[in-house]
Amino acid sequence: MVQAPDRAASRYGLQNHGVRPKKEVFWNLTPSRLYEEALKRGEGELASHGPLSVSTGQYTGRSPKDKFFVKQSPSAENIWWGPVNQPFDAAQFDTLHEQVADHLSQRDLFIQDLYVGSDAEHRLPIRVITEQAWHSLFARNMFIRPSEDELPDMVPEFTILQAPSFSAVPDQHGTESPTFVLVNLEKKLILVGDTEYAGEIKKSIFSIMNFLLPLKGVMSMHCSANAGAGDDVALFFGLSGTGKTTLSADASRILIGDDEHGWDDDGIFNFEGGCYAKVINLSPEAEPEIYGTTRTFGTILENCVLDRHTREVDYEDSSMTENTRAAYPIDMIPNASESGQAGHPTNIFFLTADAFGVLPPISKLTPEQASYYFLLGYTAKVAGTERGLTEPEATFSACFGAPFLTLHPNDYGRLLGEKIREHQPNVWLVNTGWTGGAHGVGHRMEIKYTRALVSAALNGDLDNVETEEDKIFGVHVPTSVPGVPSEVLIPRNAWKDKEAYDRQARDLAQRFNTNFEQYADQVDKEIREAGPTV
Repeated sequence: MVQAPDRAASRYGLQNHGVRPKKEVFWNLTPSRLYEEALKRGEGELASHGPLSVSTGQYTGRSPKDKFFVKQSPSAENIWWGPVNQPFDAAQFDTLHEQVADHLSQRDLFIQDLYVGSDAEHRLPIRVITEQAWHSLFARNMFIRPSEDELPDMVPEFTILQAPSFSAVPDQHGTESPTFVLVNLEKKLILVGDTEYAGEIKKSIFSIMNFLLPLKGVMSMHCSANAGAGDDVALFFGLSGTGKTTLSADASRILIGDDEHGWDDDGIFNFEGGCYAKVINLSPEAEPEIYGTTRTFGTILENCVLDRHTREVDYEDSSMTENTRAAYPIDMIPNASESGQAGHPTNIFFLTADAFGVLPPISKLTPEQASYYFLLGYTAKVAGTERGLTEPEATFSACFGAPFLTLHPNDYGRLLGEKIREHQPNVWLVNTGWTGGAHGVGHRMEIKYTRALVSAALNGDLDNVETEEDKIFGVHVPTSVPGVPSEVLIPRNAWKDKEAYDRQARDLAQRFNTNFEQYADQVDKEIREAGPTV
């Protein structure tokens, strides 16, 4: 085995993971060295202004049907088993571990020793072992980078063995396909194979934090966060396409993080040291901070189409995927927090892109309604986004992040309810979707109105304004906000056909209550009754 001398290797050797390298091992390389190795090995190419442009091959997104947790004690008693967390046999995991470790032992390897969690009390040391340099750079960008002095003595609590060139044999290994993301909580080991999509590295670690933290009373959250000058902290929960990253990227506020956070007795803290932003249709006018990172050395661009001559990025080209991404250290954002920590939230926003056009652009929730809508995790798909989808389709993702939940949604809902009762933040439901009618009849909510409404909430301008209770959804809607037309605020008024609005609103309300039935037995009566009235 040859040790690359660039940075100190950890004294906790690879043999502890079953890996016995026969080729070169690169420990904790810096971005410049990782660029050199990636380009030398043909893993990517330089884009204009300095980013590293890569393709993730056949998979341009996560493979949720190929994610499994080893079913064994004691973790099995706490895991939310089902389509999100599928059980896997411990003996078959051991077989795959041995074969993946042997596979990696025959290749050059790139190691990154990193932290997850900006709060030292809850910080998790991890190790990411990859066979490609650009995946090592991705891990380095996404997680928290230790100081040079810390590296030799770091001992990982969880390790990822990522082997994109290794394919499982389902009949032999017990997987659903050649692709696999296998998590063993007892052995503190994650195996990833047959996929180059780097998001599997990020999200598998998020699933680990979603298991560990709630069991010790710390809320783990799929949300972005920012703070004002007076440490007035805001959280933004939302599924893809609802505006979570866009609305939290406010030049007048400090960005805490764009995706994953914890909430303990002292406040909130970012899990990560980087951002993983969608860049399809990115523009310097709408998102100048994110746009700037895509023209910076050190950023990874995934599945973006480049001009063959100039190497400029065509952000509107979705021929490779709609899920084009940029992965960059958070300190590339000029107003990013240095500590990744802040106080308790003053405002919490649940973002939903309601394609049915019946939810208000902003409404205030009671604590019971907050628990109800958090567990619901509602947004909507629109016609044309998927083959065969001809009309809006309601989508429910518990806690606005069901694919990453390891415990039952009620565990996270209970923790959020406790935090809200203790710290009493304002909780808002924000519709970034349609107004004046459903998709195909109405139109998308103008981003300038959404920004004005969020700013008004953050500034306290909505604290004492007159509100109107929505007769179906029961939420409280402000009747006047500077810069926003009054007919937009009350969705029924924006519809020409009022009876059509009533039918659509009742239909969506019924879908809400039907979906919520799966949680009803484990929540208080007040939360069950906080849903819509049909």
